[in-house]
Amino acid sequence: MKKTKFYSVHENLKAKIVEFAGFLMPIQYSSILTEHKAVRNSVGVFDVSHMGEIFIRGEKALDFVNYVTVNDASQLVDGKVQYSAMCYEDGGIVDDLLVYRISQNEFMLVVNASNKEKDLEWIKKNNKFGVDIVDESDDYSLLAVQGPNSKATIQKICSKNIDLDYYTFFFADIAGADMLISRTGYTGELGYELYFKGDEVVAEKIWNEIFEAGKEYNIQPVGLGARDSLRLEMGFCLYGNDIDQTTNTIEAGLGWITKLKKENFIGKDVLVKTKEEGPKRKLVGMISDEKSFPRHGYEISSDGKVIGKITSGIVSPILEKAIALGYVESEYAKEGTKVNFLIRGKEIPALVTKLPFIKK
Repeated sequence: MKKTKFYSVHENLKAKIVEFAGFLMPIQYSSILTEHKAVRNSVGVFDVSHMGEIFIRGEKALDFVNYVTVNDASQLVDGKVQYSAMCYEDGGIVDDLLVYRISQNEFMLVVNASNKEKDLEWIKKNNKFGVDIVDESDDYSLLAVQGPNSKATIQKICSKNIDLDYYTFFFADIAGADMLISRTGYTGELGYELYFKGDEVVAEKIWNEIFEAGKEYNIQPVGLGARDSLRLEMGFCLYGNDIDQTTNTIEAGLGWITKLKKENFIGKDVLVKTKEEGPKRKLVGMISDEKSFPRHGYEISSDGKVIGKITSGIVSPILEKAIALGYVESEYAKEGTKVNFLIRGKEIPALVTKLPFIKK
């Protein structure tokens, strides 16, 4: 198992540590509920250094990125970020990822930790453009500072004004370290991601300075448990649950990042066909007034017929209702459709609802 450079910090905070994507990671420090509400109401800090950073460099870097991803990277300018996905030839999703344009000839792909080796193998296999592909994941630490008070916290220790637009980034100094600072996030709240290099001493210094800056806002460390509940309230997909190699971007509700008019990219033919014919199933959000916990893999029914399966589910800490994502047959995907969660043999009534669950 790998450890991030914040591992001793997590140990000292007595975090509950679990194995995740080949790393020993904190799942919670106090409680998932406390950490979740800290991010919704003030500010929290996630160690997400397990994520992968893969750099694409060369004269054909843009052409290559456009070929292996479904979004249109030609729309990016220096300092912009794009949410995208990579697909197999059959339309199945290799991974969802962030694309950072550092310059015309350099892009950074931020990929899911559990997929990094697979992603790296996939893009190397499809490198017909002669670009340099460099995995720098082990060199980078990554903190996500999220919540309404994240800006006030980070501004205290940042060398630049951090009035960043959503999905943009710049380079600046925080706590004496050079870093790439972006404004993306996985929580639905205002937030910043801090990418930087350095050893455990550097990492701990940055962590401590962030927490000192956020002290007046009762800043909290946040684990993977609350990260999952926060993203689900926003209806954001999690690879391995809601999307994987058996799903495509059209049925997963990611048509908005799938630029079918783009000249050529892997999986395009199947995705065009799926769009034209209409997907047989769709990923939808569902909500129930009952607090029974809708877990991954539970069946979804309507009028006694099984119509799909839950991919992610929780009792929302903010709404105090059961919420879930799941694939249903397309005829049941319309907002307001009555469905049931099949939980331990009991039908729990729910409604298909528009995402996100939490309206920001």
